[in-house]
Amino acid sequence: MRLLFAGDPHAQFRHIIDSAHQADAVVLLGDMEPTRPLHEELAPLLERKVPVWFIHGNHDADSDELWMRVWGSELAEQNIHGRVIELADGTRLAGLGGVFREAVWYPDPAAARGGEPAFRSREAHAKATPRQDRWGGGPHRRHWGTIYPSEVDHLADLRADILVTHEAGGYHPNGFSILDTLAQQLGVMVTVHGHHHDALNSSARWQAQGFKSFGVGLRGLSMLDTTDWTWSIVRPGELDQARAGRSM
Repeated sequence: MRLLFAGDPHAQFRHIIDSAHQADAVVLLGDMEPTRPLHEELAPLLERKVPVWFIHGNHDADSDELWMRVWGSELAEQNIHGRVIELADGTRLAGLGGVFREAVWYPDPAAARGGEPAFRSREAHAKATPRQDRWGGGPHRRHWGTIYPSEVDHLADLRADILVTHEAGGYHPNGFSILDTLAQQLGVMVTVHGHHHDALNSSARWQAQGFKSFGVGLRGLSMLDTTDWTWSIVRPGELDQARAGRSM
């Protein structure tokens, strides 16, 4: 399959719709921020029966309206956060949306709690949240864009070929090594992330990691062909050139 990965759209979708004819499926990497329900934004793809999958980003929970446009969309079941789905060619795709936040879990030994979580699950956090601040049966709405240890633990027991995350892995200057561990536990060949608005990759570490990591930039588009696992940039991200020199 040819999988088209879309870096953070931030309310712009025309470039994805215009390029999707090259792909067998489209995967959005979060921070979509649709200005109307997501299924309406991507209606041309749905009319052409192009499979669409996504993970959410932190900004998709920035307001009640955004939450409803993503989690309340007719495409809500296409959110692969915390699960593995099988594509038409048998490729297994795992997803982990959202970001790490100190109020819940920031897996860094230098963090305030030494990397230990304040809450292991969304359910535990909801119980500790005043009733008036809960959203959709969970904690405060913004934490629908937060990663919980239980979600990572659940994925670690599964198997996949590709892992898509909003946060970056440990190769990235602002990434997290725990996502490398998760990728190894899943047994993936490739990880793909958004969030940082750059197109860095882990090429210097591929052999040591045991998998390849790719970033997709701001409104960028990249293609992965699962026939031979080749990666290509279809549309550079808007900040790719400015951020190309960042150290890994």
